[in-house]
Amino acid sequence: MSRYLIVFFFLASTVAGAQNTIEGNISGFDGKMIYLASIYGEKIKTIDSASPDGSGNFRFLISNRLPGMYRVKWEKDGWVDLIWNQENVKFTTSSQFPDDSLRIISSVENAINQAYLRLDRLNQAKLQVLIPVVDFYPVKDAFFSAAAMEMENIQMKQQKYLDSLAAIYPRSFAVRMAKVYQAPFITASLLKEDRVLFLKQHYFDRVDFSDTSLLRSMVFVNKAIAYLSIYSNNRLPQKQLEAEFIKAVTLMLGAASVNPVIYKFWLDYLVGGFDKYHFDEVITYIADNFQDPSSCEDQERKSSLQKKLDTFKKLAIGKVAPDLEVPDLKRKPFKLSSINAEYTLVVFYATTCPHCMTMAPRLKELYEKQQPKKYEVMFVSIDTSFADWSSFIRDTKLKWINVSDLKGFNGKSADDYNIYATPTMFLLDREKKILAKPISLMELEQALRDYNL
Repeated sequence: MSRYLIVFFFLASTVAGAQNTIEGNISGFDGKMIYLASIYGEKIKTIDSASPDGSGNFRFLISNRLPGMYRVKWEKDGWVDLIWNQENVKFTTSSQFPDDSLRIISSVENAINQAYLRLDRLNQAKLQVLIPVVDFYPVKDAFFSAAAMEMENIQMKQQKYLDSLAAIYPRSFAVRMAKVYQAPFITASLLKEDRVLFLKQHYFDRVDFSDTSLLRSMVFVNKAIAYLSIYSNNRLPQKQLEAEFIKAVTLMLGAASVNPVIYKFWLDYLVGGFDKYHFDEVITYIADNFQDPSSCEDQERKSSLQKKLDTFKKLAIGKVAPDLEVPDLKRKPFKLSSINAEYTLVVFYATTCPHCMTMAPRLKELYEKQQPKKYEVMFVSIDTSFADWSSFIRDTKLKWINVSDLKGFNGKSADDYNIYATPTMFLLDREKKILAKPISLMELEQALRDYNL
């Protein structure tokens, strides 16, 4: 019997009469408060706090909570993630090296998880050495045969180990997480290109998309990141990279479509992630081809996710930009459609945004150098303080169109344009059709040159 399984049997005998607690000791911690947070995908929500005693001991009561991953955190960068599944959890760690020094005293789930992750890290390190040998070593050489056999043996032993855990603990949260993380078996006979293709096609074959409880961890987020990394290539120009990610999105959402809850989770995660990095073609593709399964056609009852997708469709390059009506410095409404210029640059910014403050002087310089004047700037502030906004305009002497509804990211203009970060820019033609959506000052200058502005 594996020494890990022996440990698990021992731990299982210690959890009888569990009191629904998470308790631990953090050596070297001299702070006043330790926090407990729930995990749901990338969302970390603080749910409790505790004061450690003079020796760093603390305890959280965790009754009436759902099984899943929970984070014990302290200070800014100190935390450990633990599984709670209706058993006592007891651990020790150090404040300086929490992951490396983590020791599980009682908790079958966390013992399983820690042992599996340790084994997986070791095996992945071995495979990283073996795979290049299999790819490039002469096939007829005896060393190639040994390396190929070892490559397959490592994968088979890990799968057998996971299967044995699943047989003993069929409802273990840790085991169910490990099953999602487990990569497809790769035969050594596959060439590199065929191996990548195989991974793309079979990455989700053994994933149980019916298990929505796993959303109370980061497993589906990490699985998505790992899959997208197969398509990622920093040497590709953005257009080609977006084309690759579109292929990935199609297969990911197709695999998850068997469960509307996980499908929606991934849909929301992908939209947010690609929006953050301004992969507009991927966003537009998602908006055109996928929708929130929980939404409905009634405009008043559409989900926030579906409204976001619908807005992305309206903001695609080539579409006419939604009209804006935002108060100016005199608090008089000003409409985007009233601008009578050959081109219009709409810029959403905030006085609290360092990138915006760096960009504004250069943009002002470009605007004032126009001879003749071909484009107008509508500078839309995502601020909430009139004093901060107006003083910035006055101090920098910005002579273009300055507007703000002073509602931050909750304003109608921010909502209509899916503004979640600043600066966000749109270059429009005379008919207010979207020509470009530059994401940096460099891209803006290039867009202006493209249209001889």
